[in-house]
Amino acid sequence: MKKIALNGAGLLVALFAAFPVYWMVATSLKPNREIFSATPRPVPAEPTLAHYREILTGNLIPGVTFTDFFLNSALVAVATVLLSGLVALLAATAVARFRFRLRTTFLILLLVVQMIPLEALVIPLFLMIQRLGLYNTLPSLILTYLGFSLPFAVWMLRGFVAAVPKELEEAAAIDGASRAQTFRRILFPLVAPGLVATSIFSFITAWNELIFALTFINDQHKYTLPVAMTFFFGRDDTAWGSVMAASTLFTLPVIVFFLLVQRRMVSGLVAGAVKG
Repeated sequence: MKKIALNGAGLLVALFAAFPVYWMVATSLKPNREIFSATPRPVPAEPTLAHYREILTGNLIPGVTFTDFFLNSALVAVATVLLSGLVALLAATAVARFRFRLRTTFLILLLVVQMIPLEALVIPLFLMIQRLGLYNTLPSLILTYLGFSLPFAVWMLRGFVAAVPKELEEAAAIDGASRAQTFRRILFPLVAPGLVATSIFSFITAWNELIFALTFINDQHKYTLPVAMTFFFGRDDTAWGSVMAASTLFTLPVIVFFLLVQRRMVSGLVAGAVKG
């Protein structure tokens, strides 16, 4: 009975979490008369792809298509994931393997940074981006998202690196391997699950962020998808069919990315809790 109750509770939670996603997809397939009907139906009576054709073939802004926004977001997200993974792995290795002054203070600061609300950093970062000459460029978003994802990534990867026995690295050194070879052939494969776990956080951070993308980018050709989504909301009305269709396409890359790395993510989250 206990197992049945737990499975039932898990099923209810899963249904509760999945229902908004289902409603988003179902609404994107409904014609406008069904969307604004007084008695909405959970299943589209006359499914249509008109809203998808509208956003994929039309121009949200003159001269800019939905694909352009998608490519901008993909570029920013992929660059953030790659850079954060590289820098975080090197930093985590230094923190876990070497003893240096203020090491504990550095680790505490990683946690303190996570408690600062993002809204409080908009103006300081905006001024910094302007002084660096990066205003209205995609690298400004990459650097910003990199700064927000690194503390979590370093803290997570530190546990993975600390869990790797030092004897493996010492054995490789005895066999004549250099530090670079030991890092590439011994340490990197063992902490790869941790990189996957942190890369998901970095990807979602860069993919979903709106405030900084709206503040740092002024050129409409360089807008990312979260900014493009705001154009569906008018002062007097909202194109809910287009909103739901765009939201579905906006969600697909995250789902695909998660499905590709879910096995390594689960093993990575468990392994990272062993030591450190």
